[in-house]
Amino acid sequence: MRMDVLKLFAKQTYLDAFKNKAIMVLLGTIVILLVYAAFSGAAIYQQQTESRQLYQKQVRENWEKMPDKHPHRMAHYGYLVFRFKHPLSFFDFGMESFTGNAVFLEAHRQNTVNFSEAGFSTGMLRFGEISMSMILQLLLPLVIFFIGFNTVATDRENGTLKILLSQGVSWKEILVGKAAGLLGISLSILALAILMLAVGCISISPEALRADALGRAGWISLFYILYFVVISVIPVLISAASKTAKVSLISLVAIWLVYAVIFPRTSQALGNLFYPSPSIAEFQAAIERDLIRTGDSHNPDDPYYKALKDSILKVYKVSSVEELPFNYSGFQMKEGERISAELYNIHLERLLQTYQRQNKLARFSTFFNPIAAIRNISMALCGTDFNTYTGFQQQTETYRYQLAQHMNELQIKLISNKKLGDHDKPYSISRSHWKSFPDFKYKFTALQVLMKGEAYSLVALLSWIMLLGLLIKALSKRLKAI
Repeated sequence: MRMDVLKLFAKQTYLDAFKNKAIMVLLGTIVILLVYAAFSGAAIYQQQTESRQLYQKQVRENWEKMPDKHPHRMAHYGYLVFRFKHPLSFFDFGMESFTGNAVFLEAHRQNTVNFSEAGFSTGMLRFGEISMSMILQLLLPLVIFFIGFNTVATDRENGTLKILLSQGVSWKEILVGKAAGLLGISLSILALAILMLAVGCISISPEALRADALGRAGWISLFYILYFVVISVIPVLISAASKTAKVSLISLVAIWLVYAVIFPRTSQALGNLFYPSPSIAEFQAAIERDLIRTGDSHNPDDPYYKALKDSILKVYKVSSVEELPFNYSGFQMKEGERISAELYNIHLERLLQTYQRQNKLARFSTFFNPIAAIRNISMALCGTDFNTYTGFQQQTETYRYQLAQHMNELQIKLISNKKLGDHDKPYSISRSHWKSFPDFKYKFTALQVLMKGEAYSLVALLSWIMLLGLLIKALSKRLKAI
């Protein structure tokens, strides 16, 4: 292929688009929406981050202000933790609005993450939110399809194509050159989005996350460039394969509807059909059934814990728990917490495996839908995907277990086994122990872990580029000027 010919076709396609008033209106609308999405997304991030930081600070202050009391009462007093947003969430909201942002942690019980934005909003949220990623993934490709539907078909209709081919221009040069022109239009809009993304990373990211945010922004830029290579080639190939521009336009609109609406809904429905997941009530009921079979740590006559008590008394060669050198009630609570946490983690792992199977089916659809591929990659890089959310769940459960077992250890070591009299004060320990237990620190999932989970999407996006390259090569030998 001759580079000067490619540049000529690319320049012509690029400039012709900007001469059309309707296209200028569409592109101007895209730019306005991008600016609006950037500012509104950054405002939402700052507002919610400040709110969650404030409440997390209040939770910690209230925890440290609690008076001297029994450590088991503090374990049941509990702790509230919040899921902080990644700075890049202003670019791609992902699952943020549907997954909840706060969870109450307490002994012997694993609570769900609550207070999602969707739970406080109207049903309009189901139609989607205006984010920068949504505009780039859905709206801009539709505009590119509208610009590119007549790139080759119109030349065939007015006879220009026959003249070009008779002058020695190859089909490959026509297809690649016109696709490059559409890519230039896409990258012009993408450049603005990347600029706003970089400014957002610098201005709203905490200093500790700034390097990570900028690094992820770089990867986002790269993958969106690859995505728009795919989006720019598709309309040129459809236009070249269509006899008329009208057929080309109808075909491209149909393709967009399938990619943007039908495929995502269908893959989700099929995932839930093949791998049904239990409701929250069913999930919790299953855990309760296993706990009942295992034993109740709050019931001294429970067979399991009665046998445990007898074995402990035998080991220490004493006849009652009052003679033990440690607080037996705390020991029993510690054992009960260990068992309940293990049962919960087993059930949670099964549930997550079900979700992973559902997601795997959806990820497999990326080989047929490039929009799904870039959507998965974008959410992962912005920390708004399913794996980031489950990572938060696992961190909170680890913290909850450590908190409960720490209180049990304090009870074992510092609370007497002697029974209280009618006029004795309840056993308690110093409030300094509450202050010594560290606050919850949420850590975002490492980028390499997230991208490993999106291997299907990465391979699919690269496969699309290779497939379209092969199609250009194959169609160049078969296409006709008439």
